[in-house]
Amino acid sequence: MPRSTSSPSPKGSPVTLAMVARRAGVSPQTVSNAINSPELLRPETLERVRGAIDEMGYRPSRAAQTLRTRSSKLIGYGIQPAPGGGTAPVMDRFLHALSQAADEAGYRMLLFACPPGGPSLEGYEELLGRHDVDGFVLSNTARQDPRQAWLAKRGVPFVGFGRMWSGRQIGDWADVDGASGTDAAVDHLVALGHRRIAFLGWPRGSGVGDDRAEGWQRAMRRHGLPTRGRRAESAGDVEAARISVKPLLDAGATAVVAASDMLALGCYHALRERNAVPGRDVAVVGFDDSPIAGILSPSLSTVAQPLEAVGRECVRLLLARMADPAAPPERVLLEPSLVIRDSAPAPGSDTPAP
Repeated sequence: MPRSTSSPSPKGSPVTLAMVARRAGVSPQTVSNAINSPELLRPETLERVRGAIDEMGYRPSRAAQTLRTRSSKLIGYGIQPAPGGGTAPVMDRFLHALSQAADEAGYRMLLFACPPGGPSLEGYEELLGRHDVDGFVLSNTARQDPRQAWLAKRGVPFVGFGRMWSGRQIGDWADVDGASGTDAAVDHLVALGHRRIAFLGWPRGSGVGDDRAEGWQRAMRRHGLPTRGRRAESAGDVEAARISVKPLLDAGATAVVAASDMLALGCYHALRERNAVPGRDVAVVGFDDSPIAGILSPSLSTVAQPLEAVGRECVRLLLARMADPAAPPERVLLEPSLVIRDSAPAPGSDTPAP
């Protein structure tokens, strides 16, 4: 239906539900059903009403919807500061994808600040006490995370971006198969001719980090390659990674798989100190496909997370839980993809493998 170019209402006054009903030639109740219970309408009626809503720019009153449905149409999401006061581009991309998926479903994200450090209940209790949200999306899930059990005990709908890394699994979650990503990175490096493939990760005990390390170990075992002395641990910043990767390079590693692009950047710095070039002298593969990966010189091969798909799955799972609180839990594990760039070029490229 073509969009009307006429003024949506006289003298710019707010468009009302009754005005939409007159435009569509239906009752106000039918317009209300189109917004809140579209399954009650015939497809042709629903299309006509939605066309009128779109033409006139009608926006339902959130307060009226809340009183009528006892739903705020708000989803809570706690924001934790990035370690060291830096940025978190991966989580920023996820939040954008999550917000877009929620918006398409008629919801808005309500962001609230969480304290630094591990997951805590701060913020969640206050929001529930004020009945401001219909459910929560949890991120940065970790071992001994208290949030899932606390919310489940109170019957509050939630979904996790990330698995529970210890104990009994509680509730719904969507996650990225990090082990599959590092496994694919090792396969690619082996195809390039590498055999001394090292892993630069975070300290043991990080659920995400251990998962990515497991993929590296699994692939190394499958190819019959040794892992002893090939793994190093680092804090999540570039300088710590630069220092931590040195023993791996000293031991003759010809390729390094890093648990994040930040760790891979530390590896770049360590190689440049040796007058070595990533991709030419030592192959490097990161994880996350952060914005820096494509602009580094040489550009960084990395594992990309399907964050848009994760955002959609989180919203889908949460809405399904709201609709049927007693349904069995659903868990979705999504595949990442390997992005090949100059730091670990494809077989047959101009950059020689060691």
